[in-house]
Amino acid sequence: MLHVENISGGYGKVPIVKSITFSVNKGEVLGILGPNGSGKSTLLKIISGILPATEGTVTIDGKLSTKYSQKEFARKVAVLPQLHAHAFSHTVTDTVALGRYPHQSGIFSSWSDEDQRAVQEAMHNTSITRYEKTPIELLSGGEQQRVFVAQALAQEAPILLLDEPTNHLDIAHQQQLLDTIRQQAIEKELTVVSVFHDINLASVYCDRLLLLDNGKISSIGTPQDVIKEEAILNVYKARVKTQPHPELPKPQITLLADSKVKIEPFVVTKKDFNITSEYVSLQTKHSLKTLSSAVHNAGMGWYKAFVNRHVDVDYACEDVKLEMANYLEMKNFHTSDTVGMMTAVLTEHAEVEEYTGDFGSVLIAVTAGIGNAVDVSQALKRDEKPKVGTINTWVIINGELPDEAFIQAMITATEAKAKALQTEGVLDPLTNTIATGTSTDSLLIAATQTGEYLPYAGPITDLGKQIGHGVYDCTVRAIQAYKAAKGWTV
Repeated sequence: MLHVENISGGYGKVPIVKSITFSVNKGEVLGILGPNGSGKSTLLKIISGILPATEGTVTIDGKLSTKYSQKEFARKVAVLPQLHAHAFSHTVTDTVALGRYPHQSGIFSSWSDEDQRAVQEAMHNTSITRYEKTPIELLSGGEQQRVFVAQALAQEAPILLLDEPTNHLDIAHQQQLLDTIRQQAIEKELTVVSVFHDINLASVYCDRLLLLDNGKISSIGTPQDVIKEEAILNVYKARVKTQPHPELPKPQITLLADSKVKIEPFVVTKKDFNITSEYVSLQTKHSLKTLSSAVHNAGMGWYKAFVNRHVDVDYACEDVKLEMANYLEMKNFHTSDTVGMMTAVLTEHAEVEEYTGDFGSVLIAVTAGIGNAVDVSQALKRDEKPKVGTINTWVIINGELPDEAFIQAMITATEAKAKALQTEGVLDPLTNTIATGTSTDSLLIAATQTGEYLPYAGPITDLGKQIGHGVYDCTVRAIQAYKAAKGWTV
């Protein structure tokens, strides 16, 4: 275990790092973050003994680091510095083999099978085996970095100190290298302390983070505790937005542009919609922030084209997403910039309307059929194959919404749709109870993110009232149009 107690020090009389205290356990990865000049590399150099501490102590496995001989310390601590000097020409293998120096009793006089295994394993883990006979000076900066990481790994010290290990590496090699270090920490119970510039990488690969600000600890803890918007603003002087990683319970940040470069306000109007027998489409001047359950580009994103496409009621396809993408390309919709839905309803019966409030306006577009209506409370009784969705709802908001308002808007719209089905007396044909929707309804909420800031979208708010009224109104009209087309009594 590594314990740093009240460490201060630097290059001159004025310390760069001041009163730093933390511990790192076996098998744990601690990431050090901070802006340029905050003392990240200096702290690592003091821990490794390259720079003297003016105050405080470093303890390794219960023993002060100053009590170890140079070779004993090297058996305990492997260091990857930020800059590497290689005045002499060595092959890659020879460079990595230098990491075994602490384990030698003479100048490679005791080279063993264990040394050979450690070198070969380190080279394999960093994907540099194919360069084994290449002089290191002939490698690129990124390739050289992987060689020096391999050298540190070959040392097989229980503590690994890394100063920006992904420096010069492309994203694939960053991932591979950090996966390797993380795996080594777990399998061999290494204690790893690493300096990072990339906050997102540090969050993904570290158990805990230490955030430095002007040589002092601003915060230390799990990534969730340290990577907070206000903390990043205070320390880095940069506006960011945090969001969860898509696969891990770790935060990620997105840098926010200066407010001066925001797009000029614009609005979407009813005239921007195009209704044909093939699809309902909307194309906007600028991208809208969008949350949807669409077939193509579902989830949260920014898009400027929206398509609700008519398909036959017996539509069947093994790869619906691929077929939909091909269709959009054929119709000259840019697939990376378009949200695509499908409906078995005739799209010329779509209801599109604009609803205005004190805040601005909301546009609602609904295609609604009730041939496969479902009472969701009775869904456990159903055992049928899914069908193409028949009620698709778009809510386009001229205003700026936070993420929570998007979710509230979805709830409000869904409740309004269910009320419209009740008003129209739509029954689930299996249970003969009032339907709440159809088997595969789809919903889209999109906002211009310009104009008035609208923090909430529940039914008590002006925005929520217009969404509720608009979705209800358009859904009722769309259901009535569907009934009329089928010759049913309206």
